[in-house]
Amino acid sequence: MKRTLVWILALVITIVAAYYQRKTGPTYPKRITAEVNDTACNLRLVRSLGLDERPEVRLNIPDTSVKAVLWYKRFRTSDEYTAVHFVYRTYPVESFVMNRIFRMYSESGYYAAIPQQAPAGKLQYFIEITDSKGTQALLKETPVVIRFKGAVPGYILTPHILIMFIAMLFSTGAGLLALAKIPSFRKYGFWTLILLTAGGMILGPLVQKYAFGELWTGIPIGWDLTDNKTLIAFLFWVLAVVMNRNKARPGYTIIAAMILLIVYSVPHSLFGSELDYSTGIVIQGALLTFFFRIKKNS
Repeated sequence: MKRTLVWILALVITIVAAYYQRKTGPTYPKRITAEVNDTACNLRLVRSLGLDERPEVRLNIPDTSVKAVLWYKRFRTSDEYTAVHFVYRTYPVESFVMNRIFRMYSESGYYAAIPQQAPAGKLQYFIEITDSKGTQALLKETPVVIRFKGAVPGYILTPHILIMFIAMLFSTGAGLLALAKIPSFRKYGFWTLILLTAGGMILGPLVQKYAFGELWTGIPIGWDLTDNKTLIAFLFWVLAVVMNRNKARPGYTIIAAMILLIVYSVPHSLFGSELDYSTGIVIQGALLTFFFRIKKNS
């Protein structure tokens, strides 16, 4: 019974952590509400686009009498904003799940085409909407940023996501078992390390390579936060497994589990790979921001 409660709690913690990371990441669609002709419209503004996707920004506004303009420019450049008008279109939905289960065969809305960027390239944009009440600017002071990425094959991305989720579950379970002084924490700690190695240290760099052209952009090469936080969690779990190899030392497992939980609480892709348009080199967002601040203050 005690072990059952441990794994139920571990599952709940893992799901909450994964949901939080997903919702708070800088590539998750930005949600805002806009009043259009006295109707509240819930908009999901794109912040990540694959090179295999249509390079468009969508406004889910059903009112076809509305006019809208997208203003965009390359991120962290002195470019002037370029205007492109939204056009109301209907696209077919080509998805077995959406077609068969949700009975969704098409989607309509306003679409504005934007120029596709190289992997890790970014555009920033804001929107102007004109209805019967006049023109309103959305997010002009805090533009939305889109990051472009290469297409990652499903046979790499799907196992990466699944294995990392299971690694988090085993890590949390091992930590709770160690806290409850249940001996099996050593076994699950070992499997956590195996899964973290496969999902984070092998498949993770492959995802990075397909998406942004680099296998590894963390220490000692760069400061990519996603790579570095994975490396930190991996090293703590190596230490925990080694220290528990010949003798039960639950403290190391508890610490490693806590570190991995903290790592999962950091939004995914925060300070991730970013294309420096002045050099054409892919660099990390945090490092690039640092240099921009130095340049501004000098």
